[in-house]
Amino acid sequence: MEDPTHSIFCEGMQASSSPVCIAAAAMQAGQKRVYLVVMNDEEEAGYFYHDLMQMLGEGVVKFYPSSFRRAVKYGQRDAANEILRTEVLSLLSNRNEDAPLFVVTHPAAIAQRIESGESLQSKTIVLSVGEEHDVTLLSNRLRELGFKRRDYVYEPGEFALRGSILDVYSFAGEHPYRLDFFGDEICSIRTFEIQTQLSKELKKSVNIVPETERNGLVPFTDVLPADTCLVCKDLMFISERMDAIYEEGFSTQAIIEREATSELEAESIRKQLASEQILSKGITFLRGVSGLKRIDFGKRPTSPPDAVVEFSISPQPLFHKNFDLLSSTLKQLSADGYKLHILADSDKQIERLNAILEEKGENVVFTPIHHTLHEGFIDNQHKLAYFTDHQIFDRFHKYNLKSDRARNGKLALTLKELMQFEIGDYVVHVDHGVGQFAGLVRIPSANGQMQEVIKLVYQHDDVIFVSIHALHKVSKYKGKEGTPPRLSHLGTGAWDKLKERTKNKIKDIARDLIRLYAQRKEQQGFAFSADSFMQQELEASFAYEDTPDQLKVTQEVKADMEQQR
Repeated sequence: MEDPTHSIFCEGMQASSSPVCIAAAAMQAGQKRVYLVVMNDEEEAGYFYHDLMQMLGEGVVKFYPSSFRRAVKYGQRDAANEILRTEVLSLLSNRNEDAPLFVVTHPAAIAQRIESGESLQSKTIVLSVGEEHDVTLLSNRLRELGFKRRDYVYEPGEFALRGSILDVYSFAGEHPYRLDFFGDEICSIRTFEIQTQLSKELKKSVNIVPETERNGLVPFTDVLPADTCLVCKDLMFISERMDAIYEEGFSTQAIIEREATSELEAESIRKQLASEQILSKGITFLRGVSGLKRIDFGKRPTSPPDAVVEFSISPQPLFHKNFDLLSSTLKQLSADGYKLHILADSDKQIERLNAILEEKGENVVFTPIHHTLHEGFIDNQHKLAYFTDHQIFDRFHKYNLKSDRARNGKLALTLKELMQFEIGDYVVHVDHGVGQFAGLVRIPSANGQMQEVIKLVYQHDDVIFVSIHALHKVSKYKGKEGTPPRLSHLGTGAWDKLKERTKNKIKDIARDLIRLYAQRKEQQGFAFSADSFMQQELEASFAYEDTPDQLKVTQEVKADMEQQR
């Protein structure tokens, strides 16, 4: 029988109790539906996503960000965010109902119009191991979908064809895919790291999804399944925020940065960036979710709910490193019959907390949990207390997104650095020494197929070719500015002799250090008393000082401590 309840208001939720309770209720009910969690801003959404991830994992929880790096009005797209967006849209369009799906987002993300589910499905290429595909036709299809052919891939929307190997960077995957063909048959599919070109994991099947949000865009709610459950704090605030984004539109700066070459092209860009083309109003979102089941957990319900669930939740007290207050609070809660839980990401933090309580002489029993939430809380109804270590020790807690990993990976691209090399730049090959970069060239491989290689020139115009799969052996030359290095001479063994001399010098330095440490070890030392918990806390806090002024203060404090000893 279908549940007649349309909306539920969860009253009294505090801190991180809302993601915990909602996740627990959804998993216990066994409902394999989509849960759309819309928070008031990106930061709230990030922390809610983090808490759900700690309990449910990556397979069930997805983050749906804005596709722009900063505010929408600046129009600066972020490829890492677009990967996450397309991944979510692909999952919603090709819904697998074997498990629930939590999508966490915020107004700036859902204000952007998207490609319809039918359109996205028609443009998605599904490739599986054992299938037969003509590589030439597949390459042409990728071009039609907007993929660009490159010598190697380092950004979404690119593909590279090298003999029987096809590399594709889909907009719906964190890592690019490498397909190995034998004739027309796909022998294997692997993900690989952009920086090292090394394989990560095997795949049986992958979806190649092009860039979305081009033409014929529809509101985000159009792609939601009919049984979606909406979870939010303040539905009217979300609507108002979307209206503000729509009215603000795109700035003149966003249009200028597109670098139009003619007035006609500039006019086309202005039409493309018109609010009505890319953005949705709040009323559009309200209409789209009006038929969905809803869970409100803010200060008050958006509309009269069909049911109210009352909670008696208190936020974790503020201790500010006052361990006397911490021990007395834990002791009092334990005496009142509460079950105590301490959440921390590392065993070391649990051990430190145990040491502090033992030094205080308190025999407090608590259950360690090796995952953490953003904010601890006390459930007075069920007599449960969940305290986080970062709040106890007054440390900043930051959520992490998959897009952060994708973005950080792009900051250190070996392949992208190669694109910045200029003809004549000095480089060092670990086996052949110092040479000059002479560009990327194509040469036939042993099986007659063309392959991309790096051309390096040495003394007497000697040349070697380095496969792009051996980039880890090549690095840019770093030496004294204004002084060009001497090119190595191939075939003379001079580079090997130079490396051997360098190794011998390093061995001499190591030998001197060992002798020095041996002499120090023979000297009579002095045994200091064990650190108190306050000294341990001060030592731990040193790891979080990062500015020059803070570092200077830290060093002075440590010096004073040594003198006092």
